[in-house]
Amino acid sequence: MSRYRDVVLFFALSMLWGGSFVAIEVGLDYYPPLLYAAYRFDVAALVLVSYVLLTEAGPLPRTRGDLAAIGFSGGLSVAVNNSLLFVGQQYTTSGIASITYSLVPIATAAVAAAWIGGSDLDARGALGVVLAFVGVGLVAQPDPANLAGGVTIGVGLISIGVIAVAVGSVGLRTVETSFSSVALTGWAMLFGGLLIHGFSLGVGEPQQLPATALPAVGALLFLGVLSSAVAYAIYFTLLDRLGAFEINLVSYVVPVVATVAGAVLLAEPVTALTLAGFLIIVVGFALLKRHAIADEVPRLLSRVGGLF
Repeated sequence: MSRYRDVVLFFALSMLWGGSFVAIEVGLDYYPPLLYAAYRFDVAALVLVSYVLLTEAGPLPRTRGDLAAIGFSGGLSVAVNNSLLFVGQQYTTSGIASITYSLVPIATAAVAAAWIGGSDLDARGALGVVLAFVGVGLVAQPDPANLAGGVTIGVGLISIGVIAVAVGSVGLRTVETSFSSVALTGWAMLFGGLLIHGFSLGVGEPQQLPATALPAVGALLFLGVLSSAVAYAIYFTLLDRLGAFEINLVSYVVPVVATVAGAVLLAEPVTALTLAGFLIIVVGFALLKRHAIADEVPRLLSRVGGLF
C-alpha cells in the first residue's frame, strides 16, 4: 500500500508543480509580476507557518544556523528565484518556463562541485552540464536580431533564478538547523515574500489589493496553497521515503505537465525546437547522474514491479 501511496504522491507533486507555471501565466493578466509573486508567498507562508506553529514542538528559529538557512532559502530560493521566474514568464509560455526550470538539479550539482566539492562533476558530468545549457539555448529560440527581447530574455531571467536556487540549496548544506524542513520552508516563505514585496515597491510597481476575478482568485490560491504549502509537504514526505535522486526525477515530469496543461488550457504553442531542447537537458542530466542512475535503476524497477 505504501508503494502505491508514493507513486500517487509523486504524480500529485508533479501535477501541482507543473500546474504552477500555468497558474502564473493566468495571474499575470491581473497583477504586476513581483506583486503577484509576493502574494503567492503571503498565502503560502500563512498556511505553512500556521501549520508549523500548531503542530511542532520547536517551530521557531533559535540559532544562527536557523537564520542562515532562512536567509539562503528565503532570500535566494524564494525571493530572487521567484522574482525572476514571475518576471521572466511574461515573455515565455508555461512549457518553456518549466523546461528551463528543469535545470535546477543540474545547476545544483555544478554549484556543489564548485563550492563544496560535489562528486558528480567529472569530465562526463561536466559535458552533461554543458549539454543541459545547450538544451536551454534551444528552448530559448534566440533571435540574433532581437537577443534583448522575446523568449530569449524570459529564459535568461529564469535561468538566473535557477542559479539562485542552486546557490541557496548548496548553501543550506553548509549550515546546521534546529528545526524541521517544513518549519524552515514556512519561515523562508515568509521572509522571501516580504523581500519580494520590497522588490515590488522598489521598482515602482503599482500596488493593489488581491484581484477578485474568479481566474485570479483561483490562480493565487492554487499557487499559494496547493503548489506551495501542500506541494512542499508532499516533497519532504517523499524525500524522506524515496531519497534525493528519485525525488529529483520530478523535475522532468513537471515540464511535461506544464507543457500539456499550457497547450490545452491556454492554447500555448509547442515547437519542435522546444521539445528538442528538453530532450537534450534530460540527456545532460543522465550524463551528470549516470552513476546514481546505475545504482538506482534496479531498485526503481523492483519498486515498480512490486506494484503489479
